[in-house]
Amino acid sequence: MTFYKKFSPFYNLALFYFIVSFVLRIVLFFHPITQSSFTIIESIKIFSLGLISDFFVFVIASLFLWLYLIFISNCKYNKPYGYIILGFFIALFLYIASGKSILDEYGGALPRIVLIFIGIKTALFALMLFVPKLRDKIRYWLFAFVLFLYVLLILQNGLSEYFFWNEFGVKYNFIAVNYLIYTNEVIGNIMQSYPVIPIFSALFLVTGIVTYFILKKSKNYINEIPSLNEKMKISGIYLGLFLISLIAIPTLAKTENSKNVFVNELQANGLYKFYLAFENNKLDYFKFYKTLSNEKAYGILKHQLPISGESTIRKITSDSAENHKNVVLITIESYSAEFMKTYGNKENITPFLDSLKQKSLEFTNLYAAGNRTVRGLEAVTLCLPPTPGESVLKREDNKNKFSTGALFKQRGYNVKFMYGGDAFFDNMQDFYSGNGYEIVDKASFSPEEITFSNVWGVCDEDMYNKAIKVMNAEAKENKPFFNHIMTVSNHRPFTYPNNKIDIPGDIKSRDGGVKYTDYALRKFFAMASKQPWFRNTVFVIVADHCASSAGKTQLPLDKYRIPAFIYDPVAQPAKYNQLMSQIDLMPTLFGLLHFSYESKFFGEDVLKPDYKPRAFIATYQDLGLIKDNVLTVLSPKQQVKQFDLQINPKPGIAPEYQIYYNEKCLKTKRTDLINETISFYQTASDMLKKKQYQK
Repeated sequence: MTFYKKFSPFYNLALFYFIVSFVLRIVLFFHPITQSSFTIIESIKIFSLGLISDFFVFVIASLFLWLYLIFISNCKYNKPYGYIILGFFIALFLYIASGKSILDEYGGALPRIVLIFIGIKTALFALMLFVPKLRDKIRYWLFAFVLFLYVLLILQNGLSEYFFWNEFGVKYNFIAVNYLIYTNEVIGNIMQSYPVIPIFSALFLVTGIVTYFILKKSKNYINEIPSLNEKMKISGIYLGLFLISLIAIPTLAKTENSKNVFVNELQANGLYKFYLAFENNKLDYFKFYKTLSNEKAYGILKHQLPISGESTIRKITSDSAENHKNVVLITIESYSAEFMKTYGNKENITPFLDSLKQKSLEFTNLYAAGNRTVRGLEAVTLCLPPTPGESVLKREDNKNKFSTGALFKQRGYNVKFMYGGDAFFDNMQDFYSGNGYEIVDKASFSPEEITFSNVWGVCDEDMYNKAIKVMNAEAKENKPFFNHIMTVSNHRPFTYPNNKIDIPGDIKSRDGGVKYTDYALRKFFAMASKQPWFRNTVFVIVADHCASSAGKTQLPLDKYRIPAFIYDPVAQPAKYNQLMSQIDLMPTLFGLLHFSYESKFFGEDVLKPDYKPRAFIATYQDLGLIKDNVLTVLSPKQQVKQFDLQINPKPGIAPEYQIYYNEKCLKTKRTDLINETISFYQTASDMLKKKQYQK
């Protein structure tokens, strides 16, 4: 057999992988969420460098294929080697089955999975050892199975990248890594959002067909097993390419440097993006970002916040007596400003909030801190800028923080976090219980209290019904209450009870999810208004983040603009149009309630005369500050970019509700704004690192 044919399993699978990757790039290139046009040079870059990157990633991914192929031989079944190897497999099987192996230290299903694998491997080896006439047939089907797995994984990855792009407009990122942790919710979400049976039926059918043709062209490897000398040559070539790939992949990733984010995302290899996200889930600000001396950073901070003296603790004082009204904070899942009528939506999907805002203190120019629920919860609970990596909610050191709940508890409030799903998700239970909140989640519901649920939890109506019961019981204790409610219904798969709104709950429509969320809020307020505690309660309503974060730029402003209101049944309505951050909402509420306290919050009362308009927006690694119509972005490897924000007005929309901006690179950088941005994020990271943000 010609020597190059001994590489047939590799190059046949590689060719298939390249075809799938090319088709995927074409599909994503023309996908509606890809809000960009590309020059000829950008298109060539996407497909040429993308293909080269795919080649080197495939080499790395072929490691297990190489290990499998290199150990195919007949001589290992000869005496005494066959019996020694079988004895080793049996001993390994018994060691793992003993329940005292090193794998048991990791817990979970890992020991069982490895035990099953070793058991099958032992049984097959014994069969091939003692029944030589079955050896070729078993080897053929094992070879076919390995090729089937590779084909299946290539297709599965292609589908996953498509659906991830369809949801977020990017290749795999930190969110994809998080999704591996919460497999129950994520798999359930996929099961309820997509026609899984047809998709997977087609997937296995196509996998079988492709495997048949690749097997046909690659079986010469097992028909004429390479000699030891040939295997040495194969290994030398493969390991050489493997080492080159380890250098080439990160080098190619550095060419993903276009100002158009979609160019970078389409050029990138999804598997390598996943690896980077996995590696960078913890980002040390001081290692990866541009810094100032701590003295200078804190000095700048004191000019931005009304801090006096050496401490970063601010004394907030009021000239009026504190008003200990009840407070209900409702963070709405994935609720973009663009859903509302005043921001330009013409579908009338938020009729209740459109009416409620006219009776509230409305914040028209407020930006979410991040693009995940944990970032929104962090913003309204801790009121500090989003530091790089994971949200504080999901960090080990997440307890006893200086929080909104702590301020309420100091004043004798009952403090609760209410969530219609399993509060274990996103580490909410650990964070909120560790910061003095009582938890009311799906586990607290009796069966008769649940009329509808999906993988994320009970529908919003059920959550609000439960909340009313809890608050009625709290009101009888003659203590004020602070209840933070997190909604779930406006989340893919967007299923909710039928016959509630004019969009059926089983067609899985985002507009339906938004409209049902609005409908459930209307019912909640209708119930609450009949309770004796209603007129002594302030309601804070804000989105956790926008419905999508995809855009042409690193931090597209329209993907962070969210609605926010403070509704007091006995207060006059008002409108606040200045730029502000999600982290400012609760300090502003405390100002309205005339709270006097010592604050560690970076968030401010925006109604105070010394407030300086600015907003923080971030991903898990890009940290932005909006101020003076300039967006300053800090990124890993000490990168800093600045963009001039030029409004892109939409006709028929009032100036305070315009959300679209063109982001043009600043020709002359604003050093003062760069230093302010560094100051905010560096000091926030420093305080968390040194455990100075404790209550």
